[in-house]
Amino acid sequence: MCEGDGGHVVLRTPKFRVVRVEGDEGARFPGFYRLIWNAHAAEFSDLGREDRLLCMDAVAAIEAVLRQQLQPTKINLAALGNVVPHLHWHIIPRWADDSHFPAPIWATAVRDVPSRPIDLAALDAAVVAALG
Repeated sequence: MCEGDGGHVVLRTPKFRVVRVEGDEGARFPGFYRLIWNAHAAEFSDLGREDRLLCMDAVAAIEAVLRQQLQPTKINLAALGNVVPHLHWHIIPRWADDSHFPAPIWATAVRDVPSRPIDLAALDAAVVAALG
């Protein structure tokens, strides 16, 4: 996340970028976004108060778009950083019938699920509008 974009860039600001996860993970969990802090910070508490508020307001705005547009069962928010110690938030819509529910997406799949058709371009546009 320090070197590359970390996914399909939907929005780039001076402080952070929002990417939509692609590849196998994006196909299994459509509408999965990451907010990645541009400056290197390992932990959320490394940010000053104003940047923490900016970051969480953006995460909440993305969550709200996903809830409105997709009506998922739940939204998962995570800032783990165990493998990649660069501050980033996962914003993941979850459905009761997805391959891993109710476990985290990084757990073992418990069922096969056909693809969920989502207009990703329209979803990206809604995310950008919410953060505009």
